[in-house]
Amino acid sequence: MKLTPGKLAGLKSVSNPRNVIAAAAMDQRGSLQKSIASARGGTASGQDLETFKTLVTDTLTQHASAILLDPEYGLPASQHRHGKGLLLAYEKTGYDSKTPGHLPDLLDVWSVRRLVEAGADCIKILLYYTPFDTSAVNEFKHAWIERIGDECRAHDIPFFLEFVGYDETGADEKTVAYARKKPAIVAGAMQEFTKDRYGVDVLKVEVPIVMEFVEGTHAYKGASAYTRAEALDHFRAAASVTEKPFIYLSAGVSNPVFIETLELAAESGVSFNGVLCGRATWADGIAIYAKQGPDAFKQWLDTTGVENIEHVNKALEAASPWTAKVTAA
Repeated sequence: MKLTPGKLAGLKSVSNPRNVIAAAAMDQRGSLQKSIASARGGTASGQDLETFKTLVTDTLTQHASAILLDPEYGLPASQHRHGKGLLLAYEKTGYDSKTPGHLPDLLDVWSVRRLVEAGADCIKILLYYTPFDTSAVNEFKHAWIERIGDECRAHDIPFFLEFVGYDETGADEKTVAYARKKPAIVAGAMQEFTKDRYGVDVLKVEVPIVMEFVEGTHAYKGASAYTRAEALDHFRAAASVTEKPFIYLSAGVSNPVFIETLELAAESGVSFNGVLCGRATWADGIAIYAKQGPDAFKQWLDTTGVENIEHVNKALEAASPWTAKVTAA
């Protein structure tokens, strides 16, 4: 893959010295607000989100290569990132996630130009996607991503595309039945969006398995979707469909489960290029922030939060530099 000067510089800015993306994710909005309110037994304000994001950013960017934030509540936090790279989200939070097709939407008063002006080194988009939805739904999404890719090309800034799978029939995604479908969903999405027409520079992907259904793992809970050998093959099959850099997301699992997941990826031998890790690092601190306040949360971040991200960094020793997959245009 050929990278223009701006895209190359943007990727360098969010990478560690090995050119691996060891980034923290803190762009949650609606879900974070609900979680804080639930843990508090009351409400959570926009100021809560700004404070929470600033504390996470200030602590974790001392151990990460970059931070992913949103422009709605995250810009104050972006001033506390210790010189590390900045990715900004461009999509609305929780857009149509409960409606058929999970159709996407962009933030109303933002553009790639405005995100760049706000300090973004890279642009990130979240897309709910399954190759098994109707052609009408997926053509809508394909055209939508093409527009964003062209916008990022025009401003010569890297485009990170995150896709999260779902069951097109509306069935529960936490079942063993969905776990068996997930490898084809992940690989199909990677195969589609690796096409040059979309202008995606880094694929931010789910792992192609669900750890609690992998026999022989610590995360295994008794219902089997795949053997360990089959899980390793699913990692390899998904990785084989793209030559673009790709990184893994933590998808809300606990820190120990995410670490074991990265260890399984390493065992499979795939050439993944880093992570954008959010909730696996800081989610257990939500209740502390909600019930005990910012100072207690800061103490938790300085200890357990740092331990969590250092565990991720250790697992990233198995990641490959994305520079091996690109050339300068």
